[in-house]
Amino acid sequence: MLSNKGKFIDRSKDISAAGKLFDQGKTARECLLTQEETQYSDKVKKFRATTQPHAGVERVFHGRADDPNIAKYISHGVSTKPSLWAGDLANPPKKSLFAQKMLEKKEGTYASSQKAPLGECHDQMPNLPSGAKLYEDCYGVKTIKDGTAGEMVNPAKTAEQVVKESLVGKDLYKFSHHDYDVGEGYDRKYDWNQVPKNSTFGIETPHNNDGIHVKKSLKWLHDIQQAKCTKIVSKRVDNFRERTQPQLGQCHDPIKDTLRVGPDHVFGVIVKPDEYGAGDLIHMRMPSEYLRGRERERGIVAAIRQHLKKANYHNFNDLKAAFEHYDKDNSGMISLDELAHVCIQFNLPVEQELLKSLLATCDADKDGQINYTEFANFLNWKDQMPSGKKSEDNATTEEKDKTELNQSLSQQIDKAVGGWKKSSSQIRATVGGIQTNNWRAYGVPTIRSDLAAPRIRRVGDRTNYGDESDAYGLINPSLYSNHGVYEKDFFQPRDRLEMRRIIDGIGVEMTPETFDEIWNIATTNSPQGLVSVESFRNVMDEASAPKVLQSQAV
Repeated sequence: MLSNKGKFIDRSKDISAAGKLFDQGKTARECLLTQEETQYSDKVKKFRATTQPHAGVERVFHGRADDPNIAKYISHGVSTKPSLWAGDLANPPKKSLFAQKMLEKKEGTYASSQKAPLGECHDQMPNLPSGAKLYEDCYGVKTIKDGTAGEMVNPAKTAEQVVKESLVGKDLYKFSHHDYDVGEGYDRKYDWNQVPKNSTFGIETPHNNDGIHVKKSLKWLHDIQQAKCTKIVSKRVDNFRERTQPQLGQCHDPIKDTLRVGPDHVFGVIVKPDEYGAGDLIHMRMPSEYLRGRERERGIVAAIRQHLKKANYHNFNDLKAAFEHYDKDNSGMISLDELAHVCIQFNLPVEQELLKSLLATCDADKDGQINYTEFANFLNWKDQMPSGKKSEDNATTEEKDKTELNQSLSQQIDKAVGGWKKSSSQIRATVGGIQTNNWRAYGVPTIRSDLAAPRIRRVGDRTNYGDESDAYGLINPSLYSNHGVYEKDFFQPRDRLEMRRIIDGIGVEMTPETFDEIWNIATTNSPQGLVSVESFRNVMDEASAPKVLQSQAV
């Protein structure tokens, strides 16, 4: 700018500086006034037309500034002269009376002008015989009315009569008019003594009644490929849309590019969480019994416990049979390796750390193994048994009896601190107490795996038999439910042929000898000798478990 003149080196001297420079004391009015253009000679103008042309003026090289502008007057193509104008055709000029009479005289020689003059009806008198009366005589055959149109469309006849009358002369009508019914073949008078008349020749064309092949033929190949391919969007357009339009499930942050921080950046001061939660404070738990921070571990342990409980319920008659199956070496104790082997057998791969946590949860005497009592308390919390926890040597018999109370898994609601209890809860606690029959019950009812689900449930039956789906199952249904297969279908007894058809239908290649061997093992495991899809699959998993263990060992 002119105000910076002398402060910097001007390296583009051929370009005029922007702005106007005035002396001190001038006003804005003088700045807004336009000055008259400086007059230059013709020799200087042709150079300025090259370097500094006026606005909207073509830049002309100074070497050809004096050349004649021939291109301005040159036009290409053929010059055409119109014969008629559209205005003359749409609105022709009005003729004089003399010109109109001359036109009528010239057109009077035509037969069309004589018989049907413009603006009058067609004259039929020249075509009629002599002496005919135009408005009195009638020609043609008189029509005899023998019925109405309604009787013709819907006659007073039965459907059988209409069909019989329509078949009269139908063969002759087919021969004369080729009027064949839909799908009716043309009778060529062939001799059908050697070959039946209804026989067909050629190869049967594969087809689908749902019209899938017709749908494919009506769609072009490039349209199908374009629908499958990935749509390419400009990165600039995608960034602009992400910055200006709100995205589903994301906070709209139009200025995140200007913050220059990562997407996971959080403003504010980080507060270190406490090692105890609200539940720990309410129940006054000791520091060694805090549950905060162990939610994931406790949730996974509960899921493993529920999975093993279901597997035992469907595969064993009682807990003793299940414990003997877990105890591979018949030592009366279940070790960590035996528990891991059973989890793999029941299609439940669990990490070693989680198995140690599971073992520590149900190991009451802390000996690193699970005995029968601990196993029963872990899988069946309804039938409580003594915990098996060792008592001190100096304890009395009465104290041992109090110590060997029925123990179960730790619950969220702890006992009172110090073990204090009210006398009303021990002495006639229910006499004169508050009636809780009409109180509202909260939470989810316990799954009654010890009761068989009825085939037809009553309306008032609110018992949870384990066949109801939870919120996760409603939001994310399994792949089997999409095909109409539910949990009861897996545990329904089936015969040998049906089981073989199911195995072949899901694509499992199995020889008849292998199938018979697995069927016999599954039949032996069931006390009633019945085999379901789930029990058959468990036997297959047991057969493939050594291969899995071998692959993990490698």
